Amino acid sequence: MALPDLLAVFAHPDDEALVAGGVLAQHAASGARTGVVTTTWAVDTPRARELAEAVRILGAGVPRMLGHADARVPASAPGRARLLDVPLDEAVGHVVRHVREFRPEIVVTHDAYGQLTGHPDHVHTHRITLLAVHAAGLAHLYPEAGDPWQPAAVHLATHPESGVGDLGPLLTRAGKRLLSVPDSHVDATLDVTPWLPQKWAAVLAHRSEAARERSLPGILSRLPAETRTRILSTEYFTRLALRP
Repeated sequence: MALPDLLAVFAHPDDEALVAGGVLAQHAASGARTGVVTTTWAVDTPRARELAEAVRILGAGVPRMLGHADARVPASAPGRARLLDVPLDEAVGHVVRHVREFRPEIVVTHDAYGQLTGHPDHVHTHRITLLAVHAAGLAHLYPEAGDPWQPAAVHLATHPESGVGDLGPLLTRAGKRLLSVPDSHVDATLDVTPWLPQKWAAVLAHRSEAARERSLPGILSRLPAETRTRILSTEYFTRLALRP
């Protein structure tokens, strides 16, 4: 039996694999339609090609890239505004269009902290997506973006305080913040071990990030397989219902 159709909206190429690679692979394997919207990086960059390989491995079709610039990497979209500087209505409208075209039952995005490290693009993508999933169901908002469609729920990818585990010391040593939520905020704790080979292959498809010392793919690639498995085999989500 197919699981619900799922559309993920994340900030950067590699977020889809790291944050929800297991659940994307799980839903695709069940016969559900899955897709990935990425709010930063241009389609003609090397990371876009890496993203295409990663979403193919996860069974999520082809990338849907908004093409805005990463807050910290101007070369991510030469000549384009940073995601943080794009007018809010414009950014929301772009995501509304993808929601209405895809018509998912579930939308997955970053939590309000922007995951453990609080990257500003993650935080802003969270805000944009929450506005978009509400607006997508209202015919008089963004009428140019297609016929209205209301997803049933949005799931916020997150980390509870008890689930930081081995990842906490690794990120701290790399000079990164740790922003976890209370355990009571987590509605779904998913064991994605059966789909871990696909998830890890999708992470490694982001070769430019895996080659960097302080990026999470780079940190993970240097770990013993047992430690890496503990970190990647569980995904956490907070569910927000959308339909009346």
